[in-house]
Amino acid sequence: MDRFTALRVFAQVVESGSFSRAAERLGLSTTAVSRQVAELEAHLQTRLLNRTTRRLSLTESGQAFYGRAVQLLHDLQEAEQEASKAAITPRGTIRLTTSLNFGTRQVAPAIAAFLAQHPGVKFDVQLSDRIVDLVEEGFDLAIRIGGGGSDNLVARKLGETRLVACAAPGYLARRGTPATPQDLARHDCFTYEYALPRSQWRFRGRDGREETVRVSGPVHSNSGDLNAALAVRGAGVAFEPDFIVDDELRAGRLIALLPAYASAPSPIYAVYPTRKHLSAKVRLFVDYLAERFAERA
Repeated sequence: MDRFTALRVFAQVVESGSFSRAAERLGLSTTAVSRQVAELEAHLQTRLLNRTTRRLSLTESGQAFYGRAVQLLHDLQEAEQEASKAAITPRGTIRLTTSLNFGTRQVAPAIAAFLAQHPGVKFDVQLSDRIVDLVEEGFDLAIRIGGGGSDNLVARKLGETRLVACAAPGYLARRGTPATPQDLARHDCFTYEYALPRSQWRFRGRDGREETVRVSGPVHSNSGDLNAALAVRGAGVAFEPDFIVDDELRAGRLIALLPAYASAPSPIYAVYPTRKHLSAKVRLFVDYLAERFAERA
């Protein structure tokens, strides 16, 4: 039995959902496809597929084996591409996850520009503010702000972002402009669900001394875009990442507060599962992101 052939056949059966469709795609007979899977199961001494007259499903062993099989096939494809110097033309789908705000404002333009240069690549993007398990959920790459992840992940720093306290000119005309972080305790401040602790904002003075102020206000949300939009309309003070409020600051719709203070920078990481051979398409996209963020900085 040719094990790599058997792996390709097994993977195609899983992805096609039937022996007959897999046979059609592979240019083989249904009997030959069925025999390859049966020989693979005999070699492994375990059942990989549950077969009924209506559908196929993976057994628990089959599910684990399929994930490893697909990775082996991808590694082989990458090795063949590199050997033939074809790695410079990446192809295939990158499964990517990142946060909603950052994905919409920063990653989407990067994907659009990358696709224009590499039409053979596709993206499957999931936006979520939760920490996604890349290995368990089958993602190739995550773009994260803050922590890089667990020990079974590789994290490459792309850049940094900072939180900016800001408010609309109209709000400041009514309520006054805070001169120190402690002045914010008397203002209407919007709090954010995923900031811990929610009601404490931290700043660092030019002398390096850190100050923490407890804030409160009329709105608490899980959206930085919402908080920024409220601030633009003069409803209060937002404390959001620069990539959310930069355009509003440049346009003068928001004013940055406390120029003598700054928040601590938060690193931006490209995070991917630990693998001996990183996919050429993922490696090229991460390199592209690093260059793009370096230019932005």
